Amino acid sequence: MSHPSTLPTVWLGADGPFVGVQGLGCMGMSEFYGPTDNVQALDTLDAALEAGVTLFDTADVYGSGANEELIGPFVRANRDQVVLATKFSIERKADDPHYRGIRNDPAYIRTAVDASLRRLGIDVIDLYYMHRRDPAVPLAESVGAMAELVQAGKVRQLGLSEVTGAELREAHAVHPIAALQSEWSLFSRDVEISAVGAAAELGVTLVPYSPLGRGFLTGAFADAGTLAADDFRRYQPRFNGDNAAANAALIAPVQKIAAARGVTTGQIALAWVHQRADVHGLTVVPIPGTRKRSRLTENTAAATLRLTEAELATLEPIAAEVAGNRYPDMSSTSAARE
Repeated sequence: MSHPSTLPTVWLGADGPFVGVQGLGCMGMSEFYGPTDNVQALDTLDAALEAGVTLFDTADVYGSGANEELIGPFVRANRDQVVLATKFSIERKADDPHYRGIRNDPAYIRTAVDASLRRLGIDVIDLYYMHRRDPAVPLAESVGAMAELVQAGKVRQLGLSEVTGAELREAHAVHPIAALQSEWSLFSRDVEISAVGAAAELGVTLVPYSPLGRGFLTGAFADAGTLAADDFRRYQPRFNGDNAAANAALIAPVQKIAAARGVTTGQIALAWVHQRADVHGLTVVPIPGTRKRSRLTENTAAATLRLTEAELATLEPIAAEVAGNRYPDMSSTSAARE
């Protein structure tokens, strides 16, 4: 299926700018999904811009800063076209590869933004997210510190990730929130409990991450045991053992619709996410991640693929039947605080 030379554009948050209706998640270019290839990754960044993708998503935790450094030259070379999003709050330790801490305190935020700006080699971050919420730190303190970054000219817009509807409203009252980034796919719909409604009410753009279920919804793998030894999907409950077998069966109706349409399974899964905009009355900009130009072309084609009411009805029950959690430890997700 061919892709449009330029994606449709939508307004990001209440104050803009316009962005392509599908962004690109850059995490896998540096870590988490097995072997990486910087040359291939940079080619994919160019392909994305050619296709009309303008929102590029990274975080300081991806490759412990390496992902920001990788995409920095691309961002600088195309600064007038690229809307760059990065994140803070997940802390790692060089001597403990499995350690993940969460920091939301103002002093940490001020240090983190300067480090990201330095790695990216830019003067201002277009969209700066709190990657995960630490309930021990008052949200008003964290968002207040983020708002100071806007006033200082280091950040243009603020975002949150994996927060509840109540938390989104609380944050928005301190400073306007442009975007909420949370997992949203045919397999993961807990964001609909409260956050989607709040985002629609406040004019916050929803930025779904892992809209392809970390590749599982494409049929690319049926059990994480077949993946590279350093692939973090090996530790995700829904992709292993009995859970994986049960969930692989759930993809059958997606595959059937794809075959009838002459498109890929992944394109149907992505089209479903895009159509949440109409279902819930808000702006939705999914950020599927990929390292390959061919997959980028496939993904952007899904942005203008419309599913029928009958197809949507067929897909509706899937999420409720998924076996296993999104993460081994769900404590830092919005679902844990609903």
